[in-house]
Amino acid sequence: MATVSIALPAWSIRLIAELDTADERANKLTIGLTTEQLNWQPEPGVWSIGQCLEHLCITNEAYLPAMSSSLLGKPISAVQDITPGWFGRWFISTYIEPSRQTKHVRAPKKIVPGARVECSVLDRFLRSNQAARELIHHAREYDVNRIRFKNPLIPVLRFTVGTGLEIVSGHERRHLLQAERVRRCSGFPGSEYNL
Repeated sequence: MATVSIALPAWSIRLIAELDTADERANKLTIGLTTEQLNWQPEPGVWSIGQCLEHLCITNEAYLPAMSSSLLGKPISAVQDITPGWFGRWFISTYIEPSRQTKHVRAPKKIVPGARVECSVLDRFLRSNQAARELIHHAREYDVNRIRFKNPLIPVLRFTVGTGLEIVSGHERRHLLQAERVRRCSGFPGSEYNL
């Protein structure tokens, strides 16, 4: 019996392109950095480039399996667009998307990066984005606007898989922008580099 292949819906093409862009930004951001530069902090309590990347890795490593397991046993029912509900839209615009209105809150302890990060963090970040792409390919067959998963960081919250994927992408934009700002700081070791 032949299996039917479902074409990638618009939402998955968009999110894969956003992950590709995040990979390019992370590569550009870290190329040629020493461990000292990767761990340099503009001031105490402000994350380094490496910590921003590690935070994204830890978050993806928590979110992606939770979303993936929520798809098990669900009926095939593809959708063309992700349409977060009002709470999902509010959460993304308030806490995830980079903007002047985004609230700055402490990361949950589970996803706080270590004090020192190794240069291998880029490879780990790229692997986590590859895992996200694989989840997107798998999820293309499902109604990502209805299937919910238990948030592994804040267990009382349940988001749809579609909202979770939007959170992953927006979260990466936010913290890559933060890391790029660190790289542009005047005190950054080797600050003659300009993005």
